[in-house]
Amino acid sequence: MASIHEHDKAVQAAQNIEMVEVEDGYTLTNLPDESITQQFDIDQIPQQDVTQDMLNQSAKENPEAWLMYGGGYQQQRHTSADVITPDNVEGLELEYLVQSGVASSMEGVPIVVPGDPPVMYQTNGPNHAKAINARTGETLWSYTYANPQGLLLCCDANNRGFAVHGDKVFMTTLDSGIVALDRYTGEEAWYTSTGDHEIGYSATWAPIVYDGQVITGSAGGEYGVSGFVAALNPEDGSEVWRTNTTPAEEWAGDSHEHGAGTVWMTPTLDPDTGMIHAPVGNPGPDFDGTVRPGPNRYTIGTLTMDASDGSIQWHYGESPHDVWDYDSSAPKIRVNDMEMDGETRDVVLSPGKTAWVYTMDAENGQLLQRSQETTQHINMWKMVPHADEDRRVAFVPGAHGGNDWQPPSYNPETGLMYLNQNNAPHEIFWEEAQYEAGQTYWGGGLNDWPDVDAPDNWNGNLSAIVAVDPATGERVWRDWISSDTTSDYLWGGSITTASGLTFAGTQNGNLVAYDGENGDRLWQFQLGAPICSSLSSWYDPGEGKQYVAAQVGGSGWLHGGRRGSTVAVFGLSE
Repeated sequence: MASIHEHDKAVQAAQNIEMVEVEDGYTLTNLPDESITQQFDIDQIPQQDVTQDMLNQSAKENPEAWLMYGGGYQQQRHTSADVITPDNVEGLELEYLVQSGVASSMEGVPIVVPGDPPVMYQTNGPNHAKAINARTGETLWSYTYANPQGLLLCCDANNRGFAVHGDKVFMTTLDSGIVALDRYTGEEAWYTSTGDHEIGYSATWAPIVYDGQVITGSAGGEYGVSGFVAALNPEDGSEVWRTNTTPAEEWAGDSHEHGAGTVWMTPTLDPDTGMIHAPVGNPGPDFDGTVRPGPNRYTIGTLTMDASDGSIQWHYGESPHDVWDYDSSAPKIRVNDMEMDGETRDVVLSPGKTAWVYTMDAENGQLLQRSQETTQHINMWKMVPHADEDRRVAFVPGAHGGNDWQPPSYNPETGLMYLNQNNAPHEIFWEEAQYEAGQTYWGGGLNDWPDVDAPDNWNGNLSAIVAVDPATGERVWRDWISSDTTSDYLWGGSITTASGLTFAGTQNGNLVAYDGENGDRLWQFQLGAPICSSLSSWYDPGEGKQYVAAQVGGSGWLHGGRRGSTVAVFGLSE
């Protein structure tokens, strides 16, 4: 791969970019003056546009395709491919490694467009992307977006993946935009800004395309922005509609102007009803609730909208007037015809930082079930002290959850939901907040583990992989993940297969296959660096193989700066 990188101007441009720590965040330096596309053997990409019907059938109905971040619109992260089973998973082998050449955040999910050969589209920080022959690992084109100077990034230079439709792929950009690329050539088709990056707006999630719209949203909740979900025309990037998550009528005074409520992870959509279920983060400022009295509606929970015009249908809040940074940022899961108490219900499943799974009626948001705890609950909802007060309280789950952004999965074969959970304690304090454009708007701060006194009864485990029955709320099994260090959280998400397997990666570098029914570890592979991505899987009829892909490498400050640049692809023949 080194010889390719030596001639890859897009890789070289991305390699020159440096992430620099600034007060309460990060910025990027040595950015390229213009975006760069490097083409290789692009003739290998089959000329077949991705249709709406293909998107509707992705992963769950068509095992050959993984066409969006969550596999399909309902974000179950489930493939109907069944070549890999509990009985043969020990034979799963590493097929190839793709070295992106850019050692940055590797939180993305590779999507796969079926064909002969199938083509993988992969992104990583800082807005670097590739088209790859999914059989051989050969890079077909690569691309680096030219972000502007002066970016404000709370956490890392993340990018979590592409959306695809027609002849284009779509990527959010760190300056709060969307760029559309010709998927056959890697060349830019259009770019649209959705927010002002100079005051803190950014974008890191993977968008979705539905019914002639590219649906995107906002990050930057730590900078006093006002959250939104927006839809763009996929042909030219023009805005179709925009819905603000902090409407003035729901907030006291002018607190809505900097009320955050950002939607910075991929939304869930039900194609049958056209309803969007968006994950919503913290109100702003994070810890000083005195400047935003009231419940701060439409934050910390699930916001459901009509995809045709963005009109709000319902909202369920998991932590009203939150001061613990208990975002509900993870993608929601839509399940239709779930059996509950002898009835069939259409439901939305939400795993939040509060470390419960909420099962809601999809039509009106009514809470139907709250699960047993997925992590420990110690000192939850304790009053947050002022910065001048000497009464720190360590609480679990801390501000990383529970469930932070890492997406859960659901297997309709087992009826279970699978979650990567964090169990680390934090200490929080608040102080009076004064908004200043382009500055963080925390209204306090937190002490991260291990720089806190562990609370009584804490079990010492930083994370766990957990299975929950969302119909009954039962925690069916839990695998506590030990760590060799004191600062590794379990990041990234899981996937499930029609044969009953659950795949997940750990911060210790293990890719693990579980028996989804009972949590037995059936197979694991050591990849040498933290796995912070959320995996994908597909079946290639030309090879008679099922594949599993994982991006490998640390996620910024949560993993001690341990970076990676690898996409690992495993396969098993019929």
